[in-house]
Amino acid sequence: MSEPTKTVVLVEDDVRLQKQLIEILSCSHDIECLYAVSSAEEALEKIPSHPPDVILMDINLPGASGIDCIPELKRKLPGLEIVMLTAYEEEDNLFRALKAGASGYLIKSSDPREIYDAIRDVQNGGAPFSSHIARKVVQYFRAEKKTEDENARLSTREREVLEMLAGGYIYKEVADKLDITVETVRTYVKRICVKLQVRSKVEAILKYRS
Repeated sequence: MSEPTKTVVLVEDDVRLQKQLIEILSCSHDIECLYAVSSAEEALEKIPSHPPDVILMDINLPGASGIDCIPELKRKLPGLEIVMLTAYEEEDNLFRALKAGASGYLIKSSDPREIYDAIRDVQNGGAPFSSHIARKVVQYFRAEKKTEDENARLSTREREVLEMLAGGYIYKEVADKLDITVETVRTYVKRICVKLQVRSKVEAILKYRS
C-alpha cells in the first residue's frame, strides 16, 4: 500500500530557488508542492486558509523573518509542521527557530534526498536536521547538562554564597548575612571556582547564571 501524499508549501523569496525546489519536490512520488509564497506576511495571509502538511521556511525574508511568523502560524494551525530551509547555520537562528515552534532545520545546500526524507520524517513525528546542525544541538545540550552537573556539585552553603555574590553583595555583606567571617567567604569562593573549573568570582557568577 502506497504512502499518502505529503503536501508542502515553500516560504522563499528567491524566485530562482523557489523554482528549483518545486522541481526537486516534483521528482518525489509522494510529495506535492501546493504553492510558494515570498514573504512572512504572504504566508500568514494565505497558509491558514490553504494549509499544507509541511512548510519549508526560509529565515531571511523581506519584512518579517521566517522565524517571526512561526508562532502565529502555529497558533492558527497547531498541527502544522515547519522545517527551516535556510543558509544560516548560526546557533542563535537555530535555537530561536526551535523555540518559536520549528520541528526541523535544514541547510539550503542539502541533498534533495535529505529534503524528501525530512518532509516524511517530520510528518511521522521526527525532528529532521542537517547532520552538522544536529551536532550543534547535541553539543548545546551536552554543555547545558555539564553546567547543571557542575552546579549540582556545589554545597548548599556554596550556592548561597554564590547566589548572594551574583545578587551584588560584597564579601563583607555576605559574611554578615550568613554570620561567618570574610575569610570564610573567600574560602567558599575558592572552593566554588575549583568545582566550577573557573579562575575568578566573576567567571563563577557568569557560569552559574548561564
